[in-house]
Amino acid sequence: MSVTVYDAQIRLDTALSTPMMLADTQQTVFLRVGLTGLPLKKQKIAPINVALVIDTSASMQGEKMQRAKEAAIMAIKRLHDNDIISVITYDHHAEVLLPATHIIDQDQDAIITKIHQLRASGQSALYDGLYKGAKEIRKFWDNTRVNRIVLVSDGLANVGITASDDFGQFGATLADENIAVTTIGLGLRFNEDLMTQLSLKSDGNHAFAENASDLLRFFEHEFCDIFSVVSQEVTVTIIGVDGVYPLRVLGREAIIKKSQVSIKLNQLYSQQEKYVLLELEVPPTQVIQERMLAGVAVVYHNLGSNTGERLSSMISTTFTHSPQLVKEKTNIAVMTAAVEQLAIEKNELAVTLRDDGKVIEARKILVDNAHFLAEESAKYGSPSLEKLRHINKIDAKNLDDEHWARQRKKMRGEQHRLKTQQKY
Repeated sequence: MSVTVYDAQIRLDTALSTPMMLADTQQTVFLRVGLTGLPLKKQKIAPINVALVIDTSASMQGEKMQRAKEAAIMAIKRLHDNDIISVITYDHHAEVLLPATHIIDQDQDAIITKIHQLRASGQSALYDGLYKGAKEIRKFWDNTRVNRIVLVSDGLANVGITASDDFGQFGATLADENIAVTTIGLGLRFNEDLMTQLSLKSDGNHAFAENASDLLRFFEHEFCDIFSVVSQEVTVTIIGVDGVYPLRVLGREAIIKKSQVSIKLNQLYSQQEKYVLLELEVPPTQVIQERMLAGVAVVYHNLGSNTGERLSSMISTTFTHSPQLVKEKTNIAVMTAAVEQLAIEKNELAVTLRDDGKVIEARKILVDNAHFLAEESAKYGSPSLEKLRHINKIDAKNLDDEHWARQRKKMRGEQHRLKTQQKY
């Protein structure tokens, strides 16, 4: 069974992988909770509070620095009068080039001149740059604004805090403050674990810009997202009913306590869907017309009305002794999402094995994953699973030392995109 509920700004879709289940059998089922931002009118675009954090270390010399300047200037020119902008640069230390300020209060030409004057030198105090970016955001933090850090880096953090886990923890702290971090890794030297952890924990975007010429395109995508945010501070709560218990959430972090699951999303975008995929354990049940499995509640801050909103839904199923009926009633969209997330887990395992020098084992995982995806794609007639099968085949061919730096970044980027349903 699937249920759709609307309010002023969000559509909530709940659906089970098997809306008809086998009777008298303990089993599991996937519950997909989809949240889609409804179309946004131009006059309802929320003001933004954005910090551009730009790597100006020595490795950014040449085209990288030039393209970073172009992207920053493009972003500034897209801002509206009520938007807030700050610009932070970092090499061996971080500098606030432009303190957080309303764009209307600034001479845009003067800002652009400052950006044109940027030069690349020194090492990379990435954490310091990020920390100062967050500090500038906090000066004007407001839940009626979209609060976002956009980080561009081409290298490793080698001054101050450098561990990926520390950046992930900082990203989680920012998420608690409803500040998202988008990371754009430029070239082949940046730390993709650091960058994806930071984005994943804060519910921001991530992009791998292999060539400097890609940077402007990713900035354009990013600011399209920023200007389409319809809601933030989103919490999804799912409660199993009458002996139905949550086992795990695929692709996202969650808090599971007994029969209740809680998942936080930072922001939702107009005409984009984000989903939560939960595996539930269902106790043996006799043949009945209908049985409630779980309740879903979504609370969020509506940026259009500046109010707190709530949506809720109940999800139920029926039971049968016929395996054929169960198969016929299978929800293809939910199963496709489940297969996709399970395949991502295998892809992540392959990266771990390759990092440990276990190339043969990593390749086998990816080849097996491609076979699994081929079978599931054929079963459900899914172009997205076929595309993912093709990606895994390519991944398996590029695990040698010559290709690994590039391939690892591509894999981490694709994992992040699929886990978070990132549009670009």
